[in-house]
Amino acid sequence: MSNKYKMIDLFAGCGGLEDGFLQSGKYEDVAAVEWLKPQVNTLIKRLETKWKVKDAKERVMHFDIQREKELFEGWQDDEFGQGKGLDYFVNKVGGIDIIIGGPPCQAYSVAGRVRDENGMRDDYRNYLFEHYLNVVNRYRPKLFVFENVPGILSAAPDGTPITDLIRKGFEKIGYEIIKDLRVAKVNASDYSVPQNRERMIIVGVDAQRYSNIQVFLKEFYSNILLEYRGNKVFTVRDAIGDLPECKPFWDEEHHNKKTSHETPESDYTWHKPRYHNMRDMDTFRLLAHDIESGKREYDSKKISELYEKKVRFKITYSQIPCIRTRFAKYDYYCAFI
Repeated sequence: MSNKYKMIDLFAGCGGLEDGFLQSGKYEDVAAVEWLKPQVNTLIKRLETKWKVKDAKERVMHFDIQREKELFEGWQDDEFGQGKGLDYFVNKVGGIDIIIGGPPCQAYSVAGRVRDENGMRDDYRNYLFEHYLNVVNRYRPKLFVFENVPGILSAAPDGTPITDLIRKGFEKIGYEIIKDLRVAKVNASDYSVPQNRERMIIVGVDAQRYSNIQVFLKEFYSNILLEYRGNKVFTVRDAIGDLPECKPFWDEEHHNKKTSHETPESDYTWHKPRYHNMRDMDTFRLLAHDIESGKREYDSKKISELYEKKVRFKITYSQIPCIRTRFAKYDYYCAFI
């Protein structure tokens, strides 16, 4: 039997968080749960090809975590096919050491709340953490890692801070998280990742099994985690700046054809540009001018408003200057979706 820690991944997506744990060489994935099929297919493919997991099609469960009884015991229906359930895989390995994952972040993100007319208060995803909690309670891992966006610190869909609901929920089943959750905010750029991306990494420990948990958690966030910080901040240019130039084939006659890309010969796979229509290019022009002028007026809310305005009007070719050279001087790439 493997001496690696046994792991379940909830809200697994395409497996980014899980892959980090597997790269450490100290964890073994027992099962993963995700309800979106493209992400499920991606995770299965990665487990099969990179990690040589032969039964990945069984371990990666395409299912709705809200249907808990079937999630645990197995299911068979038209939408999700057939699955053995988490109980089968947990019992097979004799128990779980750690559960990882985090509910969808849209309901907690500040940008999501700004865009939604009700501030995401009516979004069911606010309470998907309750199903994460129930899985933890059923399998009693030594600890869990709950990942989400910093906006969770200010989210309060029913007037009660969501972090209070999460804390009380886990305390009720015998798990402790750090009292001051602000220390759980981590920036990926501090750990040599070429991305300025903040995330909440909430670690919970089984209080029925361990004591002095707050002391341990303070040590983890204040010292242990910081030992893994990088020596410098890497930019996107540092990471991929040596790739060959990649630009869409376009002219007035052909540009509106989405299939009209001509990419230079390259040894790199997937090194192809996204299609930029005239509306997008005009939007990039405005954002480039905003950066160059030093005004930087376009925060996430104004970018959203700009896009909503743009999609209502037709942009003519005469309005579009060439913006490629405007962006060439910056150490990062901008994408607008």
